[in-house]
Amino acid sequence: MSGFVDEAGLHVKGGDGGAGSVSFRREAHVPRGGPDGGDGGRGGDVWLIADRDTASLLGFKDHPHRAATSGTHGAGKGRHGAGGRDLLVPVPEGTVVRSQDGEVVADLVTAGDRWLAARGGRGGKGNTRFLNNFRRAPSFAEQGEVGEEFWFKLELKLMADVALVGFPNAGKSTLISTISAARPRVADYPFTTLEPHLGVVRGRDAEFVVADVPGLIEGASEGRGLGHRFLRHVERARALCLLLDLAAPGAGGPAPAEQLRVLLDELGRYRPELLERPRLVVGTKADIADPEEAGVTLDQVISAVTHDGIDELLGRLTGLVAEARAALPAPETFVVHRPEEEGVRVDRADDGAFRVHGRKAERAVAVTDLTNSQALAYVHKRLKRLGVDRALARAGAREGDLVHIGGLTFEFEPD
Repeated sequence: MSGFVDEAGLHVKGGDGGAGSVSFRREAHVPRGGPDGGDGGRGGDVWLIADRDTASLLGFKDHPHRAATSGTHGAGKGRHGAGGRDLLVPVPEGTVVRSQDGEVVADLVTAGDRWLAARGGRGGKGNTRFLNNFRRAPSFAEQGEVGEEFWFKLELKLMADVALVGFPNAGKSTLISTISAARPRVADYPFTTLEPHLGVVRGRDAEFVVADVPGLIEGASEGRGLGHRFLRHVERARALCLLLDLAAPGAGGPAPAEQLRVLLDELGRYRPELLERPRLVVGTKADIADPEEAGVTLDQVISAVTHDGIDELLGRLTGLVAEARAALPAPETFVVHRPEEEGVRVDRADDGAFRVHGRKAERAVAVTDLTNSQALAYVHKRLKRLGVDRALARAGAREGDLVHIGGLTFEFEPD
């Protein structure tokens, strides 16, 4: 089984909040003890965090579920429930998170970047919290809020300084195994490389990362061959090294000039800005082919087998990477992504009823015991403070219209 996975599904579940407690003091010589129910603990959040030590999405392929722990319930004598622990889920640098609809919701580029994938539910308030001058013995408490739950699609775009781009069997895998410690499979047939490989090149003056990615064929920008799965890994490379197989014509393959035309055309079709990246055009397999017959201007000629031209190539790549890094300095701090709070929104259904949307309004209904008259009066006041009455009036609700909020249905009565 492949050890590299660049696409995976992810299911996240925030921890549920603990329920608040309904309790009253029961002590000797205290005939009318007040409420002393504690609050429930908050459920843990699920965070995705870009991690430099995580190489691929392999860990999500067969085990896509990640869940934070739930909070515990409150108890009498003012004892609050313990909160659930947050869950940090490491993903590789360069991971793009998409919703089920394909919308990008987070892009974790640099180590330390994090994104709140699922919020834990809030703990319910104990009956002590509802004590006031008019409600001396509150007989209700809140239930814990259910944690958020989502499915996402993860995509990995490799983070590399140099991407080796070329036709299948152009010598990319041989080159990266020569200049780094990476050991991809190498053989004399097309598409030896079916998954990307990263190699770290260490020189006297610099250190940079090279990506050996699957071979490019004509039509890749439209999905042919490995298509977008290949091109995605070129997007974030700071520089490109275009490898042209000088020996291809002798084996019935395209001439170097035709290879260069196809490579540039496919890169431009996929992302026009890729043509503006710094690049080197390198002829490979110079030990078995004559560079003079290439029919195209080459920046460098090499043979990974005899090592001819390798040192010169590394020197030029080092300079290319240094210039690219200077033009695009790395951010000094990591990024934290959090969803924006949603206000109150009202839609009208086909049957004429109104549906109220909004996390706070739906939560107020979800955590309240609607069979308790005190609790029902409390939630109506809370909804009014959240502006639900005003939102319904603006949406055109009139007296007697049905309104749905979560599991609560009632008839609208304007003030």
